[in-house]
Amino acid sequence: MGRNKFSQREIDIIRKLLSRKVAGNRGGQKMVRHTLRTVFNFNISDFNVQGQPFGPLDLDECVRRRRILILDEATIEAMKLRYAEKKQYEETLNQAEAIANGEVEDWQEVLKQWNEYYGTEHKG
Repeated sequence: MGRNKFSQREIDIIRKLLSRKVAGNRGGQKMVRHTLRTVFNFNISDFNVQGQPFGPLDLDECVRRRRILILDEATIEAMKLRYAEKKQYEETLNQAEAIANGEVEDWQEVLKQWNEYYGTEHKG
């Protein structure tokens, strides 16, 4: 599940990308979908009927029906910041769990042990 709240500028760019997707070849369509997912966290599958194409008019219809909301830039930036903080916390939590399960080494602990054994400066 991706986002459903965007700034007007983001919607304008997404609309242009969707226009390129509709007009593009298979490779171009894949690139547009990848850009939509990675840059905007916009998943077409969240809004279209499965198996049906999704273009700029469909985007406009989602906005009209309020399935996609347009918010001001400051609100969107605050949401992105919270999302990034949450994602960072989840990654940290997953790393701690992997260390606790013995799946990976704690690199900070390994570095500490290295520095205690070899000293903080390289002697050569």
